[in-house]
Amino acid sequence: MSQNSRRKLKFCKLAGTYAIVRLAPDAVVFEWATKSAFSSITRTADELSIVCPSENVPAGWQTSDPWICLKLKGPFPFSQTGVLLSFIEPLSTNGIPIFAISTYDTDYVLIQEAFTRNAIEILQHAGHELLHAA
Repeated sequence: MSQNSRRKLKFCKLAGTYAIVRLAPDAVVFEWATKSAFSSITRTADELSIVCPSENVPAGWQTSDPWICLKLKGPFPFSQTGVLLSFIEPLSTNGIPIFAISTYDTDYVLIQEAFTRNAIEILQHAGHELLHAA
């Protein structure tokens, strides 16, 4: 294991559950997708991906299973390598599915809600520190 993958990080769990919605690449970004303290909207030539609180998604829309969102305590300079790897490697090694989102200052890791307890235990065992819920 590299030195970078041994980095110990602080993280918090954002309140509530989150949905991941996949739409056509030319779809409109609906207002409900942007109404929260945390949402992510990514458009590519292949899709429009929306991550937002589950409660924001209108009834009848197809979404993934509920996810929790873990926020790494940043900011991290661009020159600092291995930050996300050090956090997700123990999850990957233990078969925990993730959905990662990076911003200018930090990283967010979504974990399927069913894996919450196990994932947090794995992260703490790897030396990462859970702070109060955000």
